[in-house]
Amino acid sequence: MKNKFIYLAILAAGFASCEPEFENEVSANYSSGDADFTSYVAIGNSLTAGYMDGTVSRVGQTYSFPNLLAQKFALVGGGEFTQPSYEDDVDNLGGLMLGGIQIGNTRLVIDYSQGRPENLVGTPTIEVSNLQATAYNNMGVPGAKSFHLGVSGYGNLAGVALGQSNPYFVRHATSPTATVLGDAMSKNPTFFTNWIGANDVLSYATNGGAQSDGVTPAADHNTTGNMNPATYGGNDITNANVFASVYSTIVNTLTMNGAKGVVATVPSVTSIPYFTTVPFNPVPLDNATATQLNSGYATYNGGLDLAFSNGLITNQERMKRKINFVAGKNPVVIVDNDLTNLSGLGILSYRMTTSQDLIVLPASSFIGTTVGGNPTLINGVSVPLSNKWVLTANEKAKVASATASYNASIRSIAASKGLAVADMNAIMNQLIGGLRLEDGTIYTANYFSAATASSVLFSLDGVHPNPRGYAVIANEIIKVINSHYNANLPIYSPANFPGVNIVGTN
Repeated sequence: MKNKFIYLAILAAGFASCEPEFENEVSANYSSGDADFTSYVAIGNSLTAGYMDGTVSRVGQTYSFPNLLAQKFALVGGGEFTQPSYEDDVDNLGGLMLGGIQIGNTRLVIDYSQGRPENLVGTPTIEVSNLQATAYNNMGVPGAKSFHLGVSGYGNLAGVALGQSNPYFVRHATSPTATVLGDAMSKNPTFFTNWIGANDVLSYATNGGAQSDGVTPAADHNTTGNMNPATYGGNDITNANVFASVYSTIVNTLTMNGAKGVVATVPSVTSIPYFTTVPFNPVPLDNATATQLNSGYATYNGGLDLAFSNGLITNQERMKRKINFVAGKNPVVIVDNDLTNLSGLGILSYRMTTSQDLIVLPASSFIGTTVGGNPTLINGVSVPLSNKWVLTANEKAKVASATASYNASIRSIAASKGLAVADMNAIMNQLIGGLRLEDGTIYTANYFSAATASSVLFSLDGVHPNPRGYAVIANEIIKVINSHYNANLPIYSPANFPGVNIVGTN
């Protein structure tokens, strides 16, 4: 059965991937001010690496914000800027291979015939085991959390298959025992950017607060108090005190030889399309279908009445858990493990989504599909969505608490070192209402609107910027540098950069 409940409009405007042509600068009174860009090093995760459309590709990487910054730094004495080589990405597919086995997806595009993001057809040509053993100026490592930057062995090829190392760092780590931070410092930075911390909370959020099995909730170590990141699961929230300690070590190391730089705050997940694209009520029903579905939940609803009458739940929780479909647009049915456990009565933890819940972007192609082709077993309707598909209000609160703590630490540590702060959290939050830039263009987070396709800053994975978005990020950092370090650097015109990837056929 085809998905009939989620409609994502085909974008009316966009740009296919092409080799970039950066803006040529006209001679002006540009200045580095109090900064020294002789050796610029960028520390971070996928947002620093140039990750977009679900991968790092040969062309996509050239639009990384550090690479864009380096073009401007070169105008005022900035030295050579290097990035990990992706020349082996022959067809610009992205993705990763390990020993001939695909371990990373190709990049996402919009196919006019499908009207939604899908991976480019083809086999990646980026082989992780082709080791470069080279330190680069761009040390952004997709998937890295704050505490990973100082972990020896994070770039060990032997650990990839075991989930103990990072395939992106493996490709260029200078040795199996090298650390990201150590390789970065080997470049003797005179200036740096540090945008780390998003993955310390983002992987929890993008998995709906769940582990990969979709049932067991991940841990919020802000509440568990676990100070040992070596025991954390891949989707766990990093303890705020652990983050502060690790972040302080990173900054102390970067500045130990007098380097200056810019640190960036962690964005709030509620401002990115991964959580704002799919509405909480994406299920259109006619009256007959709604009535039929309600009859299927009659026993469940009756059990809630019994639980209430026996004093096991409040009336408020009873009404919250009732399943009731109506003619028109309906919420989806989900599993919520934060509800009172009524399994002793044979009552499962179901409820319908509200406007306070965030349905993750991948659910757009899952809601409305059937289980085993059975037309009566419809995911999100007659079959509740598991926890991994939805970030509930309670889980959102955990994410918000951690993000606020991280950003407080970032600001405090930056202030102690006299570093500039780029408030990416504020910039991303402005996208909800529309971000107006110097050229008059309003950029939005309205991900799949034909009317705003040319002014969307995000790539098709819903988390990472597209080239236009990375230009905006570069500009915001340049503004901070100009203000904090008394520099005079020009900014980019984001409208001159590619937007969404659209292909005729795939």
